[in-house]
Amino acid sequence: MAPTELNIPPSADSEDGCWSADLPAPRTGLPIITVVAVALLDADNRILLAQRPAGKKMAGLWEFPGGKIEAGETPEVALVRELHEELGVDIRTSCLAPLAFASHSYDDFHLLMPLYVCRQWRGKLIAKEGQELAWVRAERLRDYPMPPADEPLIPILRDWL
Repeated sequence: MAPTELNIPPSADSEDGCWSADLPAPRTGLPIITVVAVALLDADNRILLAQRPAGKKMAGLWEFPGGKIEAGETPEVALVRELHEELGVDIRTSCLAPLAFASHSYDDFHLLMPLYVCRQWRGKLIAKEGQELAWVRAERLRDYPMPPADEPLIPILRDWL
C-alpha cells in the first residue's frame, strides 16, 4: 500500500495567519486570573464595547463588558452578575453562548478569559461605572485600542459575524 500524500500547510515563511503573528510566548509561573467577557450584539450585529474608566488599570482602553469570576461562580453566573452591576441589564445564562477564549501573559499574572456572545437582555444599558459605551461593527473593532488579551478575539468576531 503506497503512502498517501499529506496536505502540507503553507511554509512558516508565509505572511498568513498565525505564522505572521509576532507575539511573545506565554510566561510560566504566573498566577492565573480568570475573567469572563461578552460580545453583546444589537439587532444590527454591532458589538458593545466599554472604555475602562480613569483610575483603573489600562484606563482609556476599550474592552468587552465582563469581569472577574468570584469564588464558587460559574463563568455564566459571573457574567450575569457583572452585566447587572456594570450596565444595569438582566441576562439569563441560557442567552449566553460561548464563542472563544483569550489566554495572555501580562507582567504579573496570566489572564484566561472566556468570551460569550449574547443577543438578548432585558433593561436599558446604563454605564453605571461612568465608562463610555460604543456600539461597534466587527470590521471597526481595530479602531478602538484594546488590552492585549482582547486583540486575538477581534478576528474571531469579524469572521463569525
